Amino acid sequence: MVTSAQNRIGRDAEGRGGGAPAHGAAYAHAGHSPASAGRGPYPFSAIAGQEEMKLGLLITAVDPKIGGVLIFGDRGTGKSTAVRGLAQLLPQMRIVSECRYHCDPEDDPANCAPDCPRRNGDTDPKTEMAPVPVVDLPLGASEDRVVGSLDLERALAHGEKHFEPGLLARANRGFLYIDEVNLLEDHLVDLLLDVAASGENVVEREGVSVRHPAKFVLIGSGNPEEGELRPQLLDRFGLSVEVGTPTDLPTRIEVVRRRDAFENDPVTFRAKWQPEEDKLREQILRARSHLENVEVGDEALGRAAELCMALGTDGLRGELTLMRAARAVAALDGADAVTDAHLRRIAPSALRHRLRRDPLDESGSTTRVERAMAEVFGS
Repeated sequence: MVTSAQNRIGRDAEGRGGGAPAHGAAYAHAGHSPASAGRGPYPFSAIAGQEEMKLGLLITAVDPKIGGVLIFGDRGTGKSTAVRGLAQLLPQMRIVSECRYHCDPEDDPANCAPDCPRRNGDTDPKTEMAPVPVVDLPLGASEDRVVGSLDLERALAHGEKHFEPGLLARANRGFLYIDEVNLLEDHLVDLLLDVAASGENVVEREGVSVRHPAKFVLIGSGNPEEGELRPQLLDRFGLSVEVGTPTDLPTRIEVVRRRDAFENDPVTFRAKWQPEEDKLREQILRARSHLENVEVGDEALGRAAELCMALGTDGLRGELTLMRAARAVAALDGADAVTDAHLRRIAPSALRHRLRRDPLDESGSTTRVERAMAEVFGS
């Protein structure tokens, strides 16, 4: 049975040019020429404005340990467009060829999936380069569709119990995207929290017991007017970015001009922006290789801790995320050390969703972060 939520997501994906079915197919990826990709997704580098959202997505591409991105804002502001564009932009990864979970050939065999050749003693398996999966989790998806289930057709035809991997398996080493994440059903939220915390999916049902890796970057988008996110899930996102309708005339004109050009001739438009896409992909690769060399000095750590103390954030996850995000920003910039400028640039995204509600302060979370930054860093 197809729910109304699934129908809505399917129509939405088609309307935005995502080119992905509503039931969790991975999007188009890097390495495809504009001609071979057909219409394809809207180029990431062609998105006008929304700099905070684009930076947040690029940071997770450089350092997946950040913990994912929550994108909240108005309808029609390019949230899904940016995620689908990121899928096209990501550099490819090396996988074990015959593994359904695209395990890393360099990983410890004990961390590989049960039916991966490396787990079963193959010390030199066949490998290949493959796109990084960006998998869509529809709101109406069943639990079996998400975690995996028994292959009934094979069981009835051959009398064999065979596990059919779900969306979490397909998202392993990639990205799991949930549009309208604030409308996700509670039982799926609980499931995602367990898997996100352990990096492993455990399925025990119908006589099948399977444990496989499920390490992914979680990306969620939604409209805050349609409901809030559960605090437990909100805390799992490393960054929270806000997007809004552009308020300056030149940006609005440029957004409409580019989108109209894409709709009229997507192949030519993508070819025009391909050099920028290639340049951005190279920047991501350079940042990944440079990330470990970026120094986070005591002064930068002190600034991060001071800012979190001024805001009264719970625990130390705020400092850790702020430090990692600032280091990724520095790597994207090609800098050798994290500076105040890097911290200030990413602090609102790293901290706005970690603030306690203050009944005596009606200011928004972004305003509170900016006020605290002015105190810590100066005007």
